[in-house]
Amino acid sequence: MATVPMTKQGAEMLKAELHRLKTIERPSVIQAIKEAREKGDLSENAEYDAAKERQGFIEGRIMEVEGKLSAAQIIDPTTLDADGRVVFASTVEIEDLESGDKKTYQIVGDDEADIKVHKISVSSPIARALIGKYAGDTVHVLAPGGEREVEIIDVRYE
Repeated sequence: MATVPMTKQGAEMLKAELHRLKTIERPSVIQAIKEAREKGDLSENAEYDAAKERQGFIEGRIMEVEGKLSAAQIIDPTTLDADGRVVFASTVEIEDLESGDKKTYQIVGDDEADIKVHKISVSSPIARALIGKYAGDTVHVLAPGGEREVEIIDVRYE
């Protein structure tokens, strides 16, 4: 499996999810299966079927999270020395040249991305366009809403 880049915060988030899945979700679904079995005939037991399906989901997610954590390449943005270049985990302030809107994003791994807190996936169109550029550069972004032109105002490693 290839390495999965993520920030320290993203790794902690996955570790917390894994802990919750193993200590809360897994025991809960095992108890639900036990209770459904006690009701008798399993061939027409919707509660049993639902609990077994939930168990499959939980076990699959545990394997997925463990795989990502084992392949994780944890990047601490405060230790980056990229000479002002946009790289994974950097925080980038951009200005849309058409509208004048300014936005600030941190480029993070796919699992960490959350636009509500200004974290965009490294595989998103805007992040792919920004990677490797410097403050002052003008970048063309092919976004789902059409092509946009943005200027990089600032690049920080925080």
